[in-house]
Amino acid sequence: MMKKTTLSLIKSLLFLGVFFFTFYQSNAQTTISASKFDFVNICAGALVNGQPFNEYNVTFTYSNFTADVTFDVEISDENGVFLATPLLATKLEVTNISSTQQKIKFAVPVDLKGSNTCSIRIRSNKNVNSQRIKNFLNNDTFSVYYENYVDSFSINNQGANAAFCSGGGLTLSIDNPTPAIKESSPINYPNLKYIWYKDDVVIPGQTAASLAVNTPGFYYAKIDYGPCSDNNFSSNRVTVTSISGSGSTTTISSSLGNPFCASGGNTVLTATSGNSYVWKKDGVVISGVTTRTYATSEGGVYTVDVNFGGCTASGNINLVSNSFDASIDVAEETTIEEGQTLSVTVTDDASSPTYEWFLNGNVIAGATSDTYLVSFRGNYKVKISQAGGCISTKEFNFKVNGPPGLATVIPNIIKLSTSPYWNIPDEYRNENTSVIIISSNGEKVLDVVNYQGDWPQTGLDIKNVNPVYYYVIKGNAGEKKGSITVLK
Repeated sequence: MMKKTTLSLIKSLLFLGVFFFTFYQSNAQTTISASKFDFVNICAGALVNGQPFNEYNVTFTYSNFTADVTFDVEISDENGVFLATPLLATKLEVTNISSTQQKIKFAVPVDLKGSNTCSIRIRSNKNVNSQRIKNFLNNDTFSVYYENYVDSFSINNQGANAAFCSGGGLTLSIDNPTPAIKESSPINYPNLKYIWYKDDVVIPGQTAASLAVNTPGFYYAKIDYGPCSDNNFSSNRVTVTSISGSGSTTTISSSLGNPFCASGGNTVLTATSGNSYVWKKDGVVISGVTTRTYATSEGGVYTVDVNFGGCTASGNINLVSNSFDASIDVAEETTIEEGQTLSVTVTDDASSPTYEWFLNGNVIAGATSDTYLVSFRGNYKVKISQAGGCISTKEFNFKVNGPPGLATVIPNIIKLSTSPYWNIPDEYRNENTSVIIISSNGEKVLDVVNYQGDWPQTGLDIKNVNPVYYYVIKGNAGEKKGSITVLK
């Protein structure tokens, strides 16, 4: 009897031991303990080898979790608060170092609203979190930013000046000239914040993309990336003035400087920012121009009247072009008769000029002086180029009419000083037409097909005054014979 009682007692004790062991195991505390970061702040998005950098690592240990546990990297809001709906980093890679240790490579969200008081922790799918992870300096709050925009930007439509009526004010805003191109302006990233400066001193509490101004000063803005900020991510500087009444002076700037070189395209004249504008050139109102800017390639005295809403101001600029002036002594359309020629001359003050003459869109071989002798009808153009200083060009177009058949008139004069080549109509320049030129001594000096207007190629050995040559042209357009007088 005693033996049975002892055996029952042993079984009861074994049962209780198993029960308490199982109870302890099922109620053991689950823990997550993360190592410190090896960085002070997160400055994601900064360019490294031309690509935005956004890779960070955290290693942590854990215990007493079931096998189906997973972990995420959670980021607080800009106030350091972990929200009920967590803001999670993107997991790039997960490495299981052991059964109780894991490493996660992560990226911060690109639309993160950056802050200097962010925190990061590890979160499990079992409703268990780690403590806030400390940075390299042993702080559990630090700066976390994603640098969406890493370039300079502009305010005040790139203008260097702005003004307002005394007692009023104006708004300086970040420019967004091409909204369809997201990366063209920081304003296309609504998560960004800004720091505004007046006279190189931070204006407290101003973090929006615009700033209301009611005092004169020197203003600009920077993108606020906290300790990740770069002085290159700032705007142009704007001098803001106060206008006391009508008649005050405003300013006009030229984008290509003054004097300007028109070969760079139009220069853009920009007035002080106001509400409305009236532009004048040499005292005459420029019709239809009512914006703050005006593009032009012409020199002159430009004036703008700016209305600031309660007062007006005027400014002017004597715009000087480094280009050249040129003119031509022929009308846009003229007529010559059968056998008649027309001497056309351009006059210019270009530095080291060169000349090209064209007929019906084709370069006239050998026509490289400021004068050309027209001998048949067609559409002509002369191009003058300035090779020195401000490199630029000017063109003149003119049309020469004549009676039917004039196009087949063969020039009978070569003036070596102005047009040293014998040019014949295009219908005689082909592989089916032969051109023969004979001297007055009966010597054949040219016998070719597909003549290209390049005789004489090396000049003539003129022994007589104004020698005469004879030509014979045979081809599909018929046969032509005649004489050519060469003038020195």
